[in-house]
Amino acid sequence: MTTATQPETATTTHEPKTKRLALVASKGTLDQAYPPLILATTAVSLGWEVGIYFTFYGLDILHKDRFESLKVASLANPSGPLQVPNVVGAIPGATAVATKTMKRWMDNASMPRIPDFIDMARDLDVTFFACATTMGVMDVSESDLIEGCDIAGAAAFLDYAANADIQLFI
Repeated sequence: MTTATQPETATTTHEPKTKRLALVASKGTLDQAYPPLILATTAVSLGWEVGIYFTFYGLDILHKDRFESLKVASLANPSGPLQVPNVVGAIPGATAVATKTMKRWMDNASMPRIPDFIDMARDLDVTFFACATTMGVMDVSESDLIEGCDIAGAAAFLDYAANADIQLFI
């Protein structure tokens, strides 16, 4: 009588792969600065690695002379905080009212202001990639950017994004 033996099973454990999120931020308005920062800080709090590629007007989110004064357009923004016809949205001061309204909404929701969100994201090791090509086109120098930015061309970011579990263009 032969006895069947159980095959040996591998008992090696593998560390779970850290998830990676790659975001592209291409707009520099107050209402468009929140989504990449919210997603990035949330993902990092879940243990993910996160990089945000700031390109075109998205560079304003990293620009040290602009990031504290981002605005919300009142003109041609049908879902914006100021629901008015375009002719009214074009009146001087309408953008200021829309921006103030959005900031009040965010304060009422206990959302951090953009400068605080940026500090939080940096403290959580979110990588900020500033698009080198856009910097050249828009005459933005490294000294114009907030601290902690990596200057990266499209190829470098695509390499980063190629290894991401999720890629989002915002």
